[in-house]
Amino acid sequence: MFYHDKKLQFTVRVEKPNPLFARMLQQAIGGIEGEIRVCLQYLFQAWGARGPAKYRDMLLETGTEEISHIEMLCTAVAMNLDTASNELKDQIARDNPLVGAAMGGMDVRHILSSGMAAMATDANGVPFNGSWVVGSGNLAADMYANVMAESTGRLLATRLWELTDDPGMKDMLSFLIARDTMHQNQWLAVLEDLGGVQNVHPIPNSFPQTQEKQEFSYTFVSTNIADGASQQGQRWSSGTSIDGKGQFIFEKAQPYGEEPVLNPPKPEGHAQMEQMEGSTGIGGKISEFISEVGKKL
Repeated sequence: MFYHDKKLQFTVRVEKPNPLFARMLQQAIGGIEGEIRVCLQYLFQAWGARGPAKYRDMLLETGTEEISHIEMLCTAVAMNLDTASNELKDQIARDNPLVGAAMGGMDVRHILSSGMAAMATDANGVPFNGSWVVGSGNLAADMYANVMAESTGRLLATRLWELTDDPGMKDMLSFLIARDTMHQNQWLAVLEDLGGVQNVHPIPNSFPQTQEKQEFSYTFVSTNIADGASQQGQRWSSGTSIDGKGQFIFEKAQPYGEEPVLNPPKPEGHAQMEQMEGSTGIGGKISEFISEVGKKL
């Protein structure tokens, strides 16, 4: 069950409404780096969490907080569109069908579809994509996905901060940047709580490494056909592995398998007759017949 407080988590104010910046803020709502993504990611991870309840509870709390961030950004979009309506309508009527140019980069759907409000889309108007949500059922793997999500989200927020001179927007973004800092550290703290890198890796640590081809487990394979010297002696190609369970080694790429040979196409797949050599059935017989006729001509 979820409860809602009508008050925002942090103050949202706009001193100089900017429809173009409203469009930019859409990326922080419905883009791949946005708040809908992290909100749903943490909630789905929580709803499917198995094991100690403390991890599920933490994910639920943070996923719910992210709803508050969506609310803040949607409010910011609406405020940036507040004074744009009449001016833009006049400009549309005065100019030509090149609506995008007439609006100076504003998303026309903010007028046509949402009535001057935010949408569940990115800055290009592309709807949020649920396939971006990661919930693997493996707590360690999910934490790495969460660190990445918060890192790209913080990167986006810092870029938005640079792109506005509105004091209110800078203040709101400064708050969101701070929360991204916390959440990056939070997910890394979970990995530490799970025992740190040496215990967590390789993920999943529940699969016995004796069942993998261990001679390849810690080999850096250089596929640079000309020269791989720059990769020799690096942290990832020599010395003790990060998980402490092996030694990194450097190796030039080489084939351990043979050239693949596939069976002829199946007749019912209707490949070309020239492909049917050696196949059975009517297709193969037709190919053989044509071949014999050709020899006699």
